[in-house]
Amino acid sequence: MTDKLRIALAGLGTVGAGVVKLLAENQALIERRAGRGITLVAVSARDRTRDRGIDLGGIEWVDDTAALAARDDVDAVVELIGGSDGPALTLARATLAGGKALVTANKAMIAHHGLELAEAAERAGTALKYEAAVAGGIPVIKGLREGAAANAINHVYGVLNGTCNYILTTMETAGRDFADVLGEAQALGYAEADPSFDIDGVDAAHKLSILSSLAFGTAIDFPAVQVTGIRHVIAADIAEAAALGFKVRLVGLGEAGPKGLFQRVHPCLVPIDHPLAHVTGSLNAVVADGNYVGRLLFQGRGAGEGPTASAVVADLIDIARGEYGPAFAMPVQSLIAPQHAPAGERRGRAYLRFTVADKPGVLAELTAAMRDAGVSIESLIQRGATADGSVLLVMVTHEGPESCVTHALEKLEGSPSLLGAPMLMHILDN
Repeated sequence: MTDKLRIALAGLGTVGAGVVKLLAENQALIERRAGRGITLVAVSARDRTRDRGIDLGGIEWVDDTAALAARDDVDAVVELIGGSDGPALTLARATLAGGKALVTANKAMIAHHGLELAEAAERAGTALKYEAAVAGGIPVIKGLREGAAANAINHVYGVLNGTCNYILTTMETAGRDFADVLGEAQALGYAEADPSFDIDGVDAAHKLSILSSLAFGTAIDFPAVQVTGIRHVIAADIAEAAALGFKVRLVGLGEAGPKGLFQRVHPCLVPIDHPLAHVTGSLNAVVADGNYVGRLLFQGRGAGEGPTASAVVADLIDIARGEYGPAFAMPVQSLIAPQHAPAGERRGRAYLRFTVADKPGVLAELTAAMRDAGVSIESLIQRGATADGSVLLVMVTHEGPESCVTHALEKLEGSPSLLGAPMLMHILDN
């Protein structure tokens, strides 16, 4: 193929502007690697007058985003609008229905509609590419879909949200509380004005559901992901974890076993010698365990203009080369409908933090609940009373069924000894 790949781009925010810059700056290198040129012929965004610091000379501006899919002078469309539905999904469907390749960084759309879009791409004999949707510039999608294609993978897990990781590691180094660090992250642009999708774990859950499909050959099942965010992690949790030899990270974990697929996003205690313990700031990292290749670690910048634009253009290079392949490593009809593995049957250790009243009998009440639920306590730390009369009490359990810990906490619900909801964090096994 010697003709240029002609592309249209929807969305000129941070990433969209980065794509325009990258295509211009590395034009000669991209052409050599792709075997032909890649040229941007049309763009669409909400504000035509905004100064984005990029040269759009010679590129046609289209007000109707959906019209990009119908253009005869476009071979592939890059969708960088965002959102699981709305204009992004309309454009994606129209692009693939028209036989054009689609590149997107939209993890929410892929998590909710990825199978539909993959089927449309297969029917049209075209490409659906989404490397930028998970972990920014880290080539984890390609790594799982192609590099590890010969392996059976039983686990995939990692630090999947840079905002949460920035908050947790800043709390770790500065000893500050969550609300304070969140405000700083918003001021620096690491967190949105409404950070709920990030700090409540939804963004990480979108990414995990995509990784699980790729790793295990199952249909995407985002609704089955069990999600807990980081908004209830306090500075004392970070300090107690450090004293015990752990770091706190928000971890997305997918496991495939004989009883089905298990997916969870949850703050975890990560052993200090584990690779994820050294993923700091806004970095992301993904670990996959293959039965022949062993442990694979993908690490790097998980968001931002440069890394995400890099992933988008890498997908365009694949399309220019004619390298399509099924979106989820195998045809959609070959993906297995996942069975949901019950969380309670998983075995592991747990960290439990209680804020309790400073009065006799409280410790006995907590330990009795653990005993009656079949939870074995490995260690117990009690801190002195604070000015408001509360006491911080931390337990670490021995390995056992997770259902036992859940049952113990249920026994303690409504207890007047508890001055707040307990904090449960699972301990990541090496």
